[in-house]
Amino acid sequence: MSKVEEFAELRPLLFSIAYRILGSVSEAEDAVQETWLRFEASPTQPTSVKSFLSAVVTRISIDVLRSARVRREEYVGPWFPEPLLADPYEDPERSAELADSVSTAALLLLERLSPLERAVFVLREVFDFGFPEVASAVGRSEDACRQLAVRARRHMSAGSPRFEADRREREELATRFFEALREGDVLGLQQLLAADVSMVGDGGGKAPQLARAVMGADKVARLLAAVFPELARIGLTTEAHEINGQPGAIFRDRDGKVLQTLALDVLDGQIQTIRFVLNPDKLGHVGPVGDAWEVSREFKESRRSANDRARAATSS
Repeated sequence: MSKVEEFAELRPLLFSIAYRILGSVSEAEDAVQETWLRFEASPTQPTSVKSFLSAVVTRISIDVLRSARVRREEYVGPWFPEPLLADPYEDPERSAELADSVSTAALLLLERLSPLERAVFVLREVFDFGFPEVASAVGRSEDACRQLAVRARRHMSAGSPRFEADRREREELATRFFEALREGDVLGLQQLLAADVSMVGDGGGKAPQLARAVMGADKVARLLAAVFPELARIGLTTEAHEINGQPGAIFRDRDGKVLQTLALDVLDGQIQTIRFVLNPDKLGHVGPVGDAWEVSREFKESRRSANDRARAATSS
């Protein structure tokens, strides 16, 4: 098998490792490309191509993450990972387990770990690498990696996200949610939301976003019911799609350009968290990105016109 064929076979795994370490589709793709360049330039053939490439992409990802953390400290508003539409590491027998490990909640929890802890956890706990391979990948002794793994597991288990085990039930709830959203059905939305549900958006200062998280079923339901039917009237469409292994959707403008993604955390038959990603820098891999500011202006104008019509009807 040629180098090109060997790399192509392992590319999905390399991307999956890099994305879980970095939380960025674009940075993960760059890390995979840099791994290929190093593999192509290597004068020797490694004993295990999988171990070699996994080690290279892990080390590159650790370096990128260390510099990215400085930028994230200066980020405007809440920071979420770039939305992943589908995990390319296709293993049907482990698809549910891998989906949970790539959820937004899990990736946010990984942010608590140091870059080394994060890499060790991903390799060991998600992809079941042996400690000799993990040690080679991160450049530490096996004993040091075992200690890193213990610390990482402790941090992760303290806030480990839980999700609805039955995927069909989760998808059915999401279908009901989007139907109620399109209809502006406040009561229907309230029945699907946990009492302490939270709704938060990541715009990075580059798109309209909530000033702060909205908490509670009543407030969230009323805000959604007031906003989304009006957005639909000015051409916004909702395309149901799995986002980071969880139920979600892509929202597009009238030209089909991406405005935002939404992901739902579902547990015990209710929606616990609603997360929007609106930062255009995080949406380019989903498709051509629309102008969310223009849509926001059109939305406000539409609301003003509707209010003017209501006042005119009342006074007549």
